[in-house]
Formats: sequence, C-alpha cells, structure tokens
Amino acid sequence: MQYTILALSLMILMLLYFKVADRFNIIDKPNQRSSHSEITLRGGGIIFWFSALLYFVQHVQNNYFFFTGITLVSLVSFWDDIQSLSNKIRISIHFLAITLIFYDLGLFDSVPIWGVLIGYVLAIGLINAYNFMDGINGITGLYTLVVMGALLYVNTNIQWFTDGNFIKYGMIASVVFLFFNYRKKAKCFAGDVGSIAIAFWIIYLVLKLILITNSLVWLLFLAVYGVDAVCTIVHRLYLKENIFEAHRLHLYQVLSNEYQIQHRLVSFYYALAQITISVLVVFLYQKIEDILLFLIVIVPLLLIYTIKFYLLNKKKLKLDI
Repeated sequence: MQYTILALSLMILMLLYFKVADRFNIIDKPNQRSSHSEITLRGGGIIFWFSALLYFVQHVQNNYFFFTGITLVSLVSFWDDIQSLSNKIRISIHFLAITLIFYDLGLFDSVPIWGVLIGYVLAIGLINAYNFMDGINGITGLYTLVVMGALLYVNTNIQWFTDGNFIKYGMIASVVFLFFNYRKKAKCFAGDVGSIAIAFWIIYLVLKLILITNSLVWLLFLAVYGVDAVCTIVHRLYLKENIFEAHRLHLYQVLSNEYQIQHRLVSFYYALAQITISVLVVFLYQKIEDILLFLIVIVPLLLIYTIKFYLLNKKKLKLDI
C-alpha cells in the first residue's frame, strides 16, 4: 500500500509539473544533433527529486547530506534545462554535492587523499556520463531500473548496506517516469534535472556499497554506460572534436540514427546488456578475483565499441568516395 500511494503521489506531481512546463514553455527543441524530431516537454526527470523529497520527509533524521546534495544538483540542472549555464558553475555545484556525500559516507577519514581525488573524478565523470546517455525514449528510466534493481538484490541477499526503501523510492520514480517517457512519442524527457539527479542517487548507493564491501566490483553495475561514455570521448578526441559540444557518436545514437533502429528497442538492448552484466557480477562476486571479473565484463564491451568505430569509419570513407 505504501508503494501504491507513493506511485500515485508521484503521478500527480508529474501531471502538475506538465502544467507548469507547458505554462512556462519548458521544452526540448530538436536540432541536428538530436535523436528526436518533435518538440517535447523537458524536465520530467524532476520526479526523481520529488521521490527523494518524499523519502527525506519520512527519514529526516539521517538523510541531510544526501538530500542537500541531490537538491543542489537538481536545482542547478533544472536551471540549466531552462537557461544554459556555464560548465564551471555546473561542475562547481557537482563538486560541492559530491563533497557532501563523501563527508556523509566518511570517505575523508577512511580513504587516502589520492583515493579521494580519484573518487571525485569518478563520481563527477559518472554523473556527466549518465547525462550524456540520456538521449532516446526510455533509456534513462530502463537503465535506472536495472541498476537499482541490482543494488536492491545485493542489499537484500548479499550485503545489507542501506534502507531498502531508499532504493525502492528511486525505482518507483523510474516506473512513473517511464509511463510518460517510454512511448513512441514521449510525453516528456528527463532533462538534465532527471539524468543528473538519479545519477547522483545511484553514485551515492554504489559508493556506500563499495565502502562496506571494500570492493570496486560494484562499479560494473554501470559498465554499459561507463564504457560507452569513455569510448565515445576517446573517439571524439581521435576526430579532434570538442568533447563538450553535442554530438551523435554514442552507440545508442548510432543505432538509432545511422541504422534506424526504433528508440525503445535500443533502450531495451542497453537495459538487457546491463542486466546480463549485473547477473554475472552477482554470480561471480567473491568466486573470482575482482580484476578478472572486470576483464570478463569490460573486454567484450570494448570489442563492441571497436567494431562500432570501424563501421563508422568505413561508412564515412564510402560517403567521401
């Protein structure tokens, strides 16, 4: 009953937001780099912040730092959705929000300074990678369900590390968001406020699990997004492009735009790939060395992106000829 009430509450909040977005013209206009072709309401991912708010109201005694952090990144991201902000402002707020959860998790006392610095780079990188990957209908909602579902399974069956409801609130928000987004013609897009807020939530959970288990293997719950983002950056550097400008070189963009595969199907492929990896991680955890598990997961993904790189270059050569 609790989760039904939560879902209904989030549904009502989403419908109210649609009226606000329509009133103030908060929309996503497609351009030559977009994977969509119609004007759509933007910022529907604010539902993730609403879900965090509802959880915070019920668990105010031990959730200050996380909620302050997710509020900061949501606020600056929503502002960026309405009126573009400089990268310096956005990254500065991300840095501050990450600092809050590092303090909350006791990272500054338990990890050497070089580990903290790596943590900042990794956390801010993953936040932005999650944002970069939000480009087609359903991809953010489905991928979030898969990642949080894997974290919930670990929390329930392998290693308790947080209140189960804390994960479930994020999952229910994803289901509500998907109801409006996982369509041929989406009612809304997540916007930066959605992709960055839920990325912040997931990073908090993954970091907490890593610190409790003293294992980095849980980063593989984000392997598909991570490898896609890193390989695409490397590809763009090879092409001597500005990596901070919009583009269409992520694998999901190539599949959707170059090969004309239906967006929802591509999103499903991404979710299915991450499900496969997450099952593998859970099954092999503590049965083999972490480094070997990383190789088993990462090498095939790198091979896929190498093939993508080859096919795109071959196609470009044909067009040039």
